[in-house]
Amino acid sequence: EVQLVESGGGLVQAGGSLRLSCAASGITFDDYAIGWFRQAPGKEREGISCISSKDGVTYYTDSVKGRFTISKDNTKNTMYLQMDSLKPEDTAVYYCAAESSGYGCFDNAMDYWGKGTLVTVSS
Repeated sequence: EVQLVESGGGLVQAGGSLRLSCAASGITFDDYAIGWFRQAPGKEREGISCISSKDGVTYYTDSVKGRFTISKDNTKNTMYLQMDSLKPEDTAVYYCAAESSGYGCFDNAMDYWGKGTLVTVSS
């Protein structure tokens, strides 16, 4: 059984930092495109960052560029999202996901999803 388990969410003040983790079992992250998505209250889920397994290229949506950093530790089969300079508009449930072709992270193409972790940024 494949499981993706997020952790690290919580309440933080604007300007602060959090590091999210996504631990995988049942799959090897190195074989998948892996990424982070988020869904804010009343909004659609959006992809915010991704690592392609084909070429290692990372992607960030414009709203988080320069503030968030995606990484992975293949020895631990764990992915991370370092979030700095957090803003109230970053408040959302954050999900990790994996896609088997390895090329990229598209919401309707991900094969596996975690259950999410809530990040709340206070002003």
